[in-house]
Amino acid sequence: MSHFIGKRLVQMAVVFVFVSMFAFSIIYFSPGDPLYLYTSPSVSVYKMTDEQLEDMRESLGLTGNAAQRYLNWAGKMLHGDWGLSVSNHQPVKKQIMDKLPNTIGLMGAALLLSVILAIPLGLLAGSYKNKWVDNIISGISYLGISLPAFWFGIMLIIVFSLKLGWFPSSGMRTIGVNSAADVVRHGVLPVIVLSVNNTAVFVRYIRSNTIEQREEEYVMTAISKGVPKIQVMYRHVLKNCLLPIITMVGMNFGTLITGSFIVESVFGWPGLGTLCMDAINSRDYTMIMGITMLACIVLLIGNFLADILYGFADPRIKRGEEKENG
Repeated sequence: MSHFIGKRLVQMAVVFVFVSMFAFSIIYFSPGDPLYLYTSPSVSVYKMTDEQLEDMRESLGLTGNAAQRYLNWAGKMLHGDWGLSVSNHQPVKKQIMDKLPNTIGLMGAALLLSVILAIPLGLLAGSYKNKWVDNIISGISYLGISLPAFWFGIMLIIVFSLKLGWFPSSGMRTIGVNSAADVVRHGVLPVIVLSVNNTAVFVRYIRSNTIEQREEEYVMTAISKGVPKIQVMYRHVLKNCLLPIITMVGMNFGTLITGSFIVESVFGWPGLGTLCMDAINSRDYTMIMGITMLACIVLLIGNFLADILYGFADPRIKRGEEKENG
């Protein structure tokens, strides 16, 4: 197991380097000047001399050739210095860390809700293949996969906020109110929007695996011995259906950072999505690169944890690794 973990850590390091190079190259070769806000007379509200602009370029790592700039940026990032924001000249790392809990809380709740709903629905649909129950669940799943998040979010705001007044339409807190219940009320609608697509995808995977597992001999043997069907489904079939869900959850760890960009904008949620959209609009390259690398780190960690959980969910994977290592 230690060899397996070491191998995965090396792979993660290699992927991280390649992603950092790719992200940097996109920013480096993008058209336009990163200091556009400070140099364009039509939009600039700052009066900066050429010397001040040159000092700012140096502090932001915008001098030298591509290799020098990449090494300068990567070295600082590894030491915890993620640079300064071009738009407000504040530390990028601090701004990201201030918004990170808001986004992780929103996306984490959506991911948890998706798993909780998808497991029973997927098992139910797979247990009644091609019956009316399966047809209804499958139809809803296809609808959930097809729904555009921004449109669904706007519809929920119109119905549940403007018409019924059950939930707030935007923001994370009510002014003057500082309670967990208030945050939960603000988060209900965006969590529903974010969970719909994942729930639909998870249901399809669990349904497919349930149908496949029901045809296995161990299931037929258990049923022939008189074991209740629901017990067979939750004690035996479910365990073997967890592997694709572990994979999907691991892959969706990256969306804890990037998956809420549109939804956060629709609901005015003060998270990384709003921060990144503002950075894109203002060509704040250092902020965009910081968020990109953070998303990469979270995705790599998610896949690593999924690989570890694989071994606990299916002991055959552990044995396969041990045989492969001699």
